[in-house]
Amino acid sequence: MSVQRKIIHCDADCFFAAIEMRDDPNLRNRPLAVGGSAERRGVIATCNYDARRFGVRSAMSTAHALRLCPDLLVVPPNMDKYIHASREMRNIFYDYTDLIEPLSLDEAFLDVSECHRLKGSATLIAEEIRQRIYEKLQITVSAGVANSKFLSKIASDLNKPDGIFVIPPKNVEKFIKTLPIGKIFGVGKVTQAKMHNMHIQNCEDLAKLSIFELVEHFGSHGKQLYELCRGIDLREVTPKRQRKSLSVEHTFADDLTNTDACLAKVPGLFLQLHSRLRRMNTWQRITKVFAKVKFTDFSSTSIEKTGLSPSKENYEALVREACERKNLAVRLLGLGIRFVDEKEEDEAIQLELFEKFPELLLERQKN
Repeated sequence: MSVQRKIIHCDADCFFAAIEMRDDPNLRNRPLAVGGSAERRGVIATCNYDARRFGVRSAMSTAHALRLCPDLLVVPPNMDKYIHASREMRNIFYDYTDLIEPLSLDEAFLDVSECHRLKGSATLIAEEIRQRIYEKLQITVSAGVANSKFLSKIASDLNKPDGIFVIPPKNVEKFIKTLPIGKIFGVGKVTQAKMHNMHIQNCEDLAKLSIFELVEHFGSHGKQLYELCRGIDLREVTPKRQRKSLSVEHTFADDLTNTDACLAKVPGLFLQLHSRLRRMNTWQRITKVFAKVKFTDFSSTSIEKTGLSPSKENYEALVREACERKNLAVRLLGLGIRFVDEKEEDEAIQLELFEKFPELLLERQKN
């Protein structure tokens, strides 16, 4: 007989801000955000619930957040503290299962199908995990419990902050019917507007369409929509391996004839690299930065250095040095970073991109 899947999605409440309020009680009960300064075109990384009542949200420019909430206190991020807290949470998770899939520093899926603690009750396990994290770290965690990743992630958001929501297998069909289509994974504003034009408001409406109709209207995403609107999600909780590097590169239609032309391409590549790094939501630290150059004769060279932050200026220096190795035009440029092994993390440097990214973005838009 197959084992009933039991998936928990744990999500710390306003994680960065919660850590700051824990360490300084004077920050509590007032609008608080973690992010870059408005003077340096900073952005909000996260904010507490007092700030959210004014409309402040993550990824919002700090200047705009201050216009919405003039009393907002913005503190700079302290990634060392957040990474440490994230690992403490993960250590608690490992007491229940090895099947842990982190999504970011503050959230993860846990498959507790084979866990026999607390009589194998996923609900009781989730409650105990939340209690242990609070006792250990003095921060709150919300949790969702269901038989799939899709539903458990939705559930964890329904009783925030400091809550739990459980969707028993027998209630999945009833729950999914009234679920708004905007809650479905992959349904963004454009797709949602298209569905509304088709008089589709919730999963029950969507389930009236056949898989052929969904593929016709929504392409390759149609099959997934057919399954998700019925509460079907067979994805496994997959422990993620450490990534060793991340890079972006571009082959130019016209060769770059000199070093200055190559340097002019660095800001755009740097933005791409930063964007990919943000999407990874990685807790890993950086040990090296590197640049790659391929010349018009198809030979290539690369330079990597330890101890440098991944900044535009450092990449420009690397590209300049690489270009000067040959007096040839360049057909490809690449920028990258190498991550340190967790065991060697004390030798690593910390990311310093919180305030650089908005400045670079505006600079690129002006150009």
